[in-house]
Amino acid sequence: MRLYLSSYGLGDHSEELVRMAGPRARGWVVANALDGGDEERRAQDTARQIDALAAIGLEARDLDLREHDPSTIGRAVGAPDFLWVRGGNVFTLRGAMARSGLDALLVEALRADALVHAGFSAGACVLAPSLAGLEHCDPTDEAHRLHGEVRTAGLGILDRPVVPHLDSPEHPESGLLGEVSRRYARDGVAHWRLRDGEVLVVDGDRAEVV
Repeated sequence: MRLYLSSYGLGDHSEELVRMAGPRARGWVVANALDGGDEERRAQDTARQIDALAAIGLEARDLDLREHDPSTIGRAVGAPDFLWVRGGNVFTLRGAMARSGLDALLVEALRADALVHAGFSAGACVLAPSLAGLEHCDPTDEAHRLHGEVRTAGLGILDRPVVPHLDSPEHPESGLLGEVSRRYARDGVAHWRLRDGEVLVVDGDRAEVV
């Protein structure tokens, strides 16, 4: 299994993503954590994500999960080298993955080591066993409006939650996520703590915050 999970953006170790995905790798950008927001902002941000990946030698295109369901998602995704899953609202992202069928496809592909799952913030958090606790930072109302439900079960790829943006005063959610981390610690919930710039790299038996 290969994961490149950044607190924010590409983080400070993009060479690890290139190493795992391979030079000139091709993949998809998934920006559905922004669903329900301003469409122009979404398009501009997706273009920035594609440009940032291109700057490190990776080719990506936009995969909008709103355009797919379980009957079409496999054909649409194909056999990419990586997925880059942008941050935003983790509950909105989780709902989009479930509705489109990307969740089941991604779990199978990761267990077969068929691709690299890469991304930041919500794109990392969604891999946890549970998303419970993150509602302190990410409102659930948009996910309920868009999908008619709020899923708190994560994809279960990781063995514990990820809490990004910790000790990162320039990020507006750093304080709230610090509270989430302290609540997890109080309740005995082990979790991956990430400061902006840091990345959780999982490559086979290796799992390390760099």
